[in-house]
Amino acid sequence: MRNSFLTSVQGYLRAANRWLLQTPERALNQAYEAAVKIAELENTHFNGNRISPNYGNYSRSAQAYFQGELKKYLNIIKLRMTEFRASSSVVRLSSQPITEIQVDESSDVRSISVISKPSLILKKLRFVDEVLARYENPPAADAVIVITDADSTNPSPASTSRTEAINTVNPLSNGSGPRRSKRDMKSLTDKTGVLPRSILETVDRIKRDLDPNAEQEVVQDFRTSKTRTIISLRLILLLLIIPLLTQQVTKNFVVGPIVDRARAGEQVTTFLNSEMEEEALNELQRFEQRLRFEILIGRRAPLEEAEIVEEVREKAEEIGQQYRQISSDAIKNVFADVLALGAFAVVIATSQREIAVLKSFLDRMIYGLSDSAKAFIIILFTDIFVGFHSPHGWEVLLEGVSRHFGLPANRDFIFLFIATFPVILDTIFKYWIFRYLNRVSPSAVATYRNMNE
Repeated sequence: MRNSFLTSVQGYLRAANRWLLQTPERALNQAYEAAVKIAELENTHFNGNRISPNYGNYSRSAQAYFQGELKKYLNIIKLRMTEFRASSSVVRLSSQPITEIQVDESSDVRSISVISKPSLILKKLRFVDEVLARYENPPAADAVIVITDADSTNPSPASTSRTEAINTVNPLSNGSGPRRSKRDMKSLTDKTGVLPRSILETVDRIKRDLDPNAEQEVVQDFRTSKTRTIISLRLILLLLIIPLLTQQVTKNFVVGPIVDRARAGEQVTTFLNSEMEEEALNELQRFEQRLRFEILIGRRAPLEEAEIVEEVREKAEEIGQQYRQISSDAIKNVFADVLALGAFAVVIATSQREIAVLKSFLDRMIYGLSDSAKAFIIILFTDIFVGFHSPHGWEVLLEGVSRHFGLPANRDFIFLFIATFPVILDTIFKYWIFRYLNRVSPSAVATYRNMNE
């Protein structure tokens, strides 16, 4: 029994020692595999260029997918390279003389090359460093394109033209990786072009119209736009329907029964705040005054004072029951709205790619409007939320929210909110017009100013 126990312990120790000795090579191999995945994405979808929205004619959802894959592989590379450096400083790498045999069948003469392990490790490290360098130090061309990409809904033909294919180098060969494409050089010369950019865009448009694959590209663009519209509308419906359904279902079937059972006693407070009690008293006073007035004008038969008091008492019980239900509904609304907000947050957290598609859809829809339509929408929203008559709307909205949650309508808070929040909104509107719309559509800003004057 003791010998078998010692044997099993020695086996575990040998396995742990073997795993520890293989840690540097295992970490380097995993980093190298992630770098190869990035290179495959670059060669397959971006013609050997960096994985960037500036290369490749893809939709925003596809670009979001590529960026997610890139981020995943870069994180793997960084993590495994950190593990490689930490473990290689403790564990000595194996120095076997022969580790890999490569057979080259590309030519008529079949050649076999033997790669030693130190050379293989160095080539893998060189390839991984080249991939990381392309994304840690992005070229200046990408910065120029990102700055001028404000009008994403009307991309110029120069920005959507395909880049020429690049002959890539085998990662384990002596090459230094993909060469700079003509697209990179063109982006670098956009700053100081000899001819105006509009002339170049016109020439590119003519070349694109004469392209034999132009019809297929148009069909592909239509399919992409259709998919984008479907995804956006579906996400909007989900953002509206799921919180509403969650609020109603939880209020009527989950929170409602619990609150009703907790407030079933006779000693439960009827009114949640003094304003509700004041409203109930005013309603009871109006009932009593209306009853006496109808008796005096002969609309009702004369009643004794005791009978009047009895009717007033019955009305008071009815009003009390009504406000007890209003108080219960306010408590239910608090918990149901919190759950609905949680459902909304879950939809947002699980729909990041759909949100990127929705943003693209809204950008195209808003920036694709005519100048007069843009100016009309801006004036409509500013007048509703920050205009001269907006304080009355904000007052009604805040009072409704207070009543929804059973809170007293604090007039001081409402007036302070109206004095500050619309001003903040107005500042945001003006900043957006100055910072973005003025750059994307100056004519729309001019139309807005003329209409506003």
